[in-house]
Amino acid sequence: MALDNLVIVESPAKARTIEKFLGKDFVVKSCFGHIRDLVKKNFGIDKQNNYKPHYQVSPEKKKVVTELTKLAREAKTVWLASDEDREGEAIAWHLSEVLKLEPHRTKRIVFDEITRDAITQAVANPRSIDQDLVNSQQARRVLDRLVGFELSPILWRKVKPALSAGRVQSVAVRLLVEREREILNFSASSSYKVSAIFKVKDKDNKTVDLKAELSRKFPSKKQVLDFLETCKNAEFRVADIVTKPSKKSPAPPFTTSTLQQEASRKLGFPVAQTMRIAQRLYEAGKITYMRTDSVHLSDLALNTAKAEITKAYGDRYAQTRRYRTRTKGAQEAHEAIRPTYLNQKQVTGTAQERKLYELIWKRTIASQMSDALLEKTTVTIDISTSDEHFIARGEVLKFDGFLKVYSESTDLELGNDREGTTRGLLPPIRVNDRLDPGRIEAVERYTPRPPRYTEASLVKKLEELGIGRPSTYAPTISTIQQRGYVVKEDRQGVSRDYHYIRLDMEQPEKEISEELKSEITGAEKAKLFPTDIGMVVNDFLVKHFKDILDYNFTAFVEEEFDEIARGELVWYKMIDKFYQPFHKKVVETTENSQRNVGERRLGNDPKTGKPVIVRIGRYGPLAQLGETRAGSTASAKSTEKPKFAALRKDQRIETITLEEALELFKLPRTLGQYQDHDVVVAIGRFGPYIRHQSAFYGLKKDVDDPFTIELDRAIQVIKEKREADRQKIIKTFDKNPDIRILNGRWGPYISYKKENYKIPKKTDPKTLTLEDCMTIIAAGPAKKKKSKKK
Repeated sequence: MALDNLVIVESPAKARTIEKFLGKDFVVKSCFGHIRDLVKKNFGIDKQNNYKPHYQVSPEKKKVVTELTKLAREAKTVWLASDEDREGEAIAWHLSEVLKLEPHRTKRIVFDEITRDAITQAVANPRSIDQDLVNSQQARRVLDRLVGFELSPILWRKVKPALSAGRVQSVAVRLLVEREREILNFSASSSYKVSAIFKVKDKDNKTVDLKAELSRKFPSKKQVLDFLETCKNAEFRVADIVTKPSKKSPAPPFTTSTLQQEASRKLGFPVAQTMRIAQRLYEAGKITYMRTDSVHLSDLALNTAKAEITKAYGDRYAQTRRYRTRTKGAQEAHEAIRPTYLNQKQVTGTAQERKLYELIWKRTIASQMSDALLEKTTVTIDISTSDEHFIARGEVLKFDGFLKVYSESTDLELGNDREGTTRGLLPPIRVNDRLDPGRIEAVERYTPRPPRYTEASLVKKLEELGIGRPSTYAPTISTIQQRGYVVKEDRQGVSRDYHYIRLDMEQPEKEISEELKSEITGAEKAKLFPTDIGMVVNDFLVKHFKDILDYNFTAFVEEEFDEIARGELVWYKMIDKFYQPFHKKVVETTENSQRNVGERRLGNDPKTGKPVIVRIGRYGPLAQLGETRAGSTASAKSTEKPKFAALRKDQRIETITLEEALELFKLPRTLGQYQDHDVVVAIGRFGPYIRHQSAFYGLKKDVDDPFTIELDRAIQVIKEKREADRQKIIKTFDKNPDIRILNGRWGPYISYKKENYKIPKKTDPKTLTLEDCMTIIAAGPAKKKKSKKK
């Protein structure tokens, strides 16, 4: 039977949605992901300087390629409907190459939303594959591979095996390392913030508090005390009242980066999770394409939004806005991320999908609503005995506008109230009114250190610098964490003392009291921290490949990719211009650079006089007691080898002290005896453990500290592990000890010669005989263990 039309998309979900909007003449198939997943290929260049991949179909994907090839031969027309960005264009081109599609029977269609109108319009206006977009994507891929393939082996030899480098990921790590060092070198200074509480009458003649702050801060405690002394007999009068109208405009609709940032702030989603959820919403036809740097909305979306706002809130709330994209190096003029149907406030799906959709809906609707109107009042209060002034500020919302639906979050939100601003109307006061002070207080405050990056703020910074594109933000942040260069975690703060000084003006004595209080500072939640290995790798790359890690260079390369996409630059000339000096530097660094393991000498051990060093070892950061030559063990003449101890999770090479390093060498530590054998606690390659009778018992993470654990707790750990081991073994056989029936995480199973075999459902494992086990082993293949990618 002849096939009229074959449509090929990336995923089954997208295929199912598109299929609903096409007639019976169309068959929609998925290539199950990027074509890179279907084939193994090496890239090359033909005689005409065209990118020419060499395909070799992987066995596990051969069935998919075979089916698509067969259908493509039968079809009168093949429609390539991959995503509309450069990567989608490259997918379409790879499909045409691997399936050997004939150009006259191949059509390329694109759409930024999966709706009936969008699909119908795309089919009515097909085009050919845009080779400029393909070249731009392939240039990115070739350049990134050249950087990674040439830099990574240098890191293996000069720093540590199994490391990697990348054009964008290494620059992202550099941002984090520089911010971390900025924080480590930061020295906080203190000043005193003075505020007064005045007693005034409201419109109902009730006494209320009016809070005002001094117009400047005092740098020293003595200045505060002198100022408070002058206030004891002072008179306070209203010198000026200024009322000004103000307005607040809505944020534009979402781009990829702003969606990632806002989902992180409001919903707590990591950027990779946000993109996975958005992908599902797009493929289900619920939102427009989710990889875009445009804030543009179509006329249809603008009209639908206006109608929806007018219907729900009235004409006054509707204000049509056309936003312009100002992002550095913005790509194709896609539409912003918005719901495909703005009249649907909610959708079905998982809880996460519903939350993200609601966020997108609110942001889109709010972007087309009126400004919020505010009224800000500033009151200046004179002090008769001083040239200083107190300032009281009030803010009242006159018209909520877009705030009725949505308010944008920021990375440094300090709470609901802005500093020094009272939400709501100030009490009715007039110029020259005398004010009665209740109390005047001064609080010591410290200058805040630079904030660490969250995933959201790192995406924002990368976008500001023009580094990467919408499709690269999430993979970059995931990669630097997977490589062990960066960790995302919470960290507890530390206690800090501060002075609190108070003048009580309602007491006849008007005494000044002082109090030393404490606060928790430096607490971090879901922040990105560079690891020791990340900092060492960054230092090596910055020293030897400064150009590659330069922010402007990375942004410049992105601009060249844009020029290739517009047909203004030949891609292989761009690659050649970059590669020749880069490869020369690679060879030079390989031959001449010294090994860098981030070594830092802390001093000498007071007891032995041996030097104490911290550095990167084979399995991570460690402390070393005693000298050794790099790449070898102890000197041939030495009778005693150096001692090594892994750094604790909360310790860093750049900040650890000599005393803290010496504490690490107190392990292994003998706690006492249990059952006439020593109980020893130590730290190994896989973490802290207890050793007893040649058996090893792991300590629980975040529960047991090897430096403080006592014998009673260690015995409890030993007993718990032994009991767990006993319960794990369901049955053994004396005739064949290799066969054991065990309890596993997913239920009972048979273990035989390091292979596991599933026990059939509804079978009681305790009743199995040796013959039954042999039958199960012979009938069912062993469950293959997932091999790690090399």
